[in-house]
Amino acid sequence: MDVAHSGVLEVGIPVACRSCQARHGVVCGVLSSGQLKDLGRHSLRRKVDAGCEIIAQGSESSFYSNIMSGVVKLCKVMPDGRQQIVGLQFAPDFVGRPFVRESTLSAEAATDAEICVFPRSLLDRMISETPELQRSLHDQALKELDAAREWMLTLGRRTAEEKVASLLHLIATHAEPQTATSTAFDLPLSRAEIADFLGLTIETVSRQMTRLRKSGVIRIENFRHIIVPDMDELERMISA
Repeated sequence: MDVAHSGVLEVGIPVACRSCQARHGVVCGVLSSGQLKDLGRHSLRRKVDAGCEIIAQGSESSFYSNIMSGVVKLCKVMPDGRQQIVGLQFAPDFVGRPFVRESTLSAEAATDAEICVFPRSLLDRMISETPELQRSLHDQALKELDAAREWMLTLGRRTAEEKVASLLHLIATHAEPQTATSTAFDLPLSRAEIADFLGLTIETVSRQMTRLRKSGVIRIENFRHIIVPDMDELERMISA
């Protein structure tokens, strides 16, 4: 795991923050230039290889992080060892739970990723001192709650085809935020992980991917590279 210190300007916004996707995210987007400088002095950029754990379930983490690139999967491990993927996070999402020491989930890089890590104690202090940051985190929590409820609908009521289409739409609209019009992406999950996430069998996932390909909704290259010629058509499949 490679680590590099974030560069900071003496005056104004830190150099590293200017081109960072998280600059306008839930945390950094509401901080003053002085707070960004303070955060920048104590932050580290880390490159995380796919499959490496960022936070372990049940561990007490001393840091928070922003995702700068790549995809992170959130997992829940049951007492008997069974594991369930319960969510995906993309740049510039915030990783961590303020004021809750022990993590209830594990966070693992689904692809090669880069994160910006900063001390929990520093951000907790900024949260207590900054009403705008409190509101931003509260709003983000409500958005995540709404997204979780929508995903419950997907898992409980949508067909297998609609479930696969919903996941592809989720990834297509989040995986490459710097090119919002892009409709091409690499799947961050294997077929087995997709099946786990959607509550389907691997065979069903493969059949539905083939069906979407034959109907022209997607094109598949090199097994994991997905091209969506018409995002509106993909969206119609999950909103019908």
